[in-house]
Amino acid sequence: MLDPQLFRSDLNEVKIQLDRRSYDFDTAAYEALESKRKAVQIKTQDLQNERNKSSKSIGQAKAKGENIQPLLDQVQHLGNQLKEAETELSQIQQKMTELMEAIPNFLDEVVPAGKDEDDNVEISRWGDLPEFSFEAKDHVDLGESKGLNFEVAAKIASARFAVLQGPLARLQRAIIQLMMDTHTLEHGYSETYVPFLVNADSLYGTGQLPKFESDLFKANNDPALYLIPTAEVPVTNIVRDVIVDAKEMPLKFVCHTPCFRSEAGAYGRDVRGMIRQHQFEKVELVQIVSEKKSVKAHEELTNHAENILKKLNLPYRKVLLCAGDTGFSSSKTYDLEVWLPGQGKYREISSCSHFKDFQARRMQARWRNPETGKPELVHTVNGSGLAAGRTLIAVMENYQDEQGRVHIPEVLKPYMGGIEIIE
Repeated sequence: MLDPQLFRSDLNEVKIQLDRRSYDFDTAAYEALESKRKAVQIKTQDLQNERNKSSKSIGQAKAKGENIQPLLDQVQHLGNQLKEAETELSQIQQKMTELMEAIPNFLDEVVPAGKDEDDNVEISRWGDLPEFSFEAKDHVDLGESKGLNFEVAAKIASARFAVLQGPLARLQRAIIQLMMDTHTLEHGYSETYVPFLVNADSLYGTGQLPKFESDLFKANNDPALYLIPTAEVPVTNIVRDVIVDAKEMPLKFVCHTPCFRSEAGAYGRDVRGMIRQHQFEKVELVQIVSEKKSVKAHEELTNHAENILKKLNLPYRKVLLCAGDTGFSSSKTYDLEVWLPGQGKYREISSCSHFKDFQARRMQARWRNPETGKPELVHTVNGSGLAAGRTLIAVMENYQDEQGRVHIPEVLKPYMGGIEIIE
């Protein structure tokens, strides 16, 4: 959530920033609501003061032996008026909260203009694209005889699920283990295990609720619980309503979880294979840092995700998302896109985002600045390090041979129990 003070001090600048996102912000409606809030708040305060004065007068009149009934009637009347004013103020504040909850984060100044992924800006490329003397197969054709099964998954659940068996299942586990070992042993993250179900407060804190409820799987509980769309939600909420000690900063978490997404807005997209699933595995990186260190932390975290692709020798490119493609809570996002020979194009395998204090304000996540001794909002940074299913796809397609076999990358062989080729 954005700082309400920004709206009260410079509404024109707010309008300019939100126009960059093509967000239709009605300044006149906001000003009218804010003006009404101020008027009712002043009225409430005046009624409180008047009632307090009248209450004191009752004691003074009683001490003098005067008739206090008129004063009692007056206090009761003021109390009724105050109650009405407080109710009205509460309703106005609720409307303002709902308005603020729907407003996306301001974009970083370096984010380019644009409507969608076609306007994203390529920053760099790494690795040589594989050259095959045969027509490359995609992961669906490669996996058909190796334990990748969509029909069984559809029988068990529905479409957009997959079953992995045998060496292919082990290969995904090896990929996850490589990621976890690299991020904990080389990059300094703390391995973290979290619930896979979260409450509404947690999803509100990271920005999924209330705007994106249709993207979630909701369990029929009271109170409601939701399957996590990403480990970002439970991990970031570790610091909700917490004042972090400066000595503990920065906090760096790595977490492997399944992720669950309804893909409500993805009808007809990526219906073939494992690219877009209702359930998939992911290793998530989260950093909780101070404002001064957050830009550097974002670059660092992105590099950590890139290191996994380099270890696996998978060609990829890094792109800076344009205004129209940057997520609701993010101020700046890099996407890492891995080369998939079976599709003949780069596909997203990680999004690394800098949220500034947008999530922290919703969560009331703070740290105590030793220079001032006062609590300040933290900045949050996160990204996939990486999406395991899409990494599995990339390994299968980039390490295939003419016989349709999949060769195991050198860095994964220690995790594969002697398996070097999946026949």
